[in-house]
Amino acid sequence: MKRTFRSSIQVIENLEIIDAGSEGKAIAKHGDMVVFVSHVVPGDVVDVQITKKKKNYREGVAVKFHKYSEKRIDAFCEHSGVCGGCKWQNMPYSLQLFYKQKQVVDNLTRIGKIELPEINPILASANDKFYRNKLEFTFSNQRWLLEDEKDLPHEGENMNALGFHIPARFDKILDLNQCYLQKEPSNSIRLAIKNYADAHNLEFADLRNNVGFLRTLIIRTSTTGELMVIVTFFKENKKQREALLDFMLQQFPQITSLMYVINQKANDTITDQEVVCYKGNDHFFEEMEGLRFKIGPKSFYQTNSEQAYELYKKTREFAALTGNEIVYDLYTGTGTIANFVARNAKKVIGVEYVPEAIEDAKINAKLNNIQNTRFFAGDLKDVLTHEFINKHGKPNVVILDPPRAGMHPNVINGLLYAKPERIVYVSCNPATQARDLALLDEQYKVIRVQPVDMFPQTHHVENIVLLHKR
Repeated sequence: MKRTFRSSIQVIENLEIIDAGSEGKAIAKHGDMVVFVSHVVPGDVVDVQITKKKKNYREGVAVKFHKYSEKRIDAFCEHSGVCGGCKWQNMPYSLQLFYKQKQVVDNLTRIGKIELPEINPILASANDKFYRNKLEFTFSNQRWLLEDEKDLPHEGENMNALGFHIPARFDKILDLNQCYLQKEPSNSIRLAIKNYADAHNLEFADLRNNVGFLRTLIIRTSTTGELMVIVTFFKENKKQREALLDFMLQQFPQITSLMYVINQKANDTITDQEVVCYKGNDHFFEEMEGLRFKIGPKSFYQTNSEQAYELYKKTREFAALTGNEIVYDLYTGTGTIANFVARNAKKVIGVEYVPEAIEDAKINAKLNNIQNTRFFAGDLKDVLTHEFINKHGKPNVVILDPPRAGMHPNVINGLLYAKPERIVYVSCNPATQARDLALLDEQYKVIRVQPVDMFPQTHHVENIVLLHKR
């Protein structure tokens, strides 16, 4: 193995990829230095152009393949390697599951450094394509140019795009043809809107200057067959807006909720914007074991509906409720888990930072005639005080599903004060979960560990851990 320098850029030659790592990058070793490489799989032998140098590691891209791994398969999507979404398409699904399981084991052992039981085999997703119930696409007047297009002239060419952001490029959008993440009519709706907008000379967003007309498109589907579409505009143009929305209704009569937003601020989030219902309902419903969950345009719901049910069933199994317990559901979101386990508990207390989510949780409890749940809005690090716990009763069981950053130290202190018999910790980031488990280890022992694959073709993995009080 040797180094060469091409135009002052370091290239490491004949580097063997030995593992699959976090953030969808694979791992190689160059001496004692770890090198993270994109769009390769273990067993590939490549020349790597270094793009980032840090004290303890390097990052790079493969510029030449000397050997293709026997584990490699052809990606099924034409956008693979450019789109930042499905980074593991070139690995068989069984191998993706192997590396997700390994990611959980590695994080819990290397970061947590705690006693662990045998870790259960990962729960695979029944569908490894078309599993998402929500996608957000962005309009741009400057589409991303592919490698074979970059040296060609494009003056006077239609450069409009409707698709996903290129990784680390807020202003560049990959114009999508076919996406395998969401069932039809998702692709058909996106393509029809793009074609209509081009044919009628509607302005696509200029993302650098925050101008234009068309901004984002959100498509949400449900297992009940309902379909919500939300179009965000930079500015109001009533004639053009209504013509586009009417076209959508004519072409796709199966849309049950057609909504729009006028968003003139710098970022795309609509949580602080008015969402106007143009036609149909301002919500749809999801169902799970006879429970109905009302989903609005701003509501969070797990984006893999079928696998969310498996995740919640396993969470409920770990909680081992008999009907006599006080349960705290921390980071409750729209109260899906809280309402899901309520029939098996004496009382469920749900706490969530987002007030709108708590209102959804209350609505869903009322919708399902659930009378033993109470929901509170506020930052958990401020809410989970000794006074709060004493007022509402010390929990027998705590279920928690924090964001990727894990738990704030105040929340951990609150748990240690509450001293529940069991904690069921659901995490989308096994690394921060491992850190938190180490902080709980003096008082709690890990009894069961269950990885769950919610997002096939990606490196992301959920993990459920059951802890018992020592």
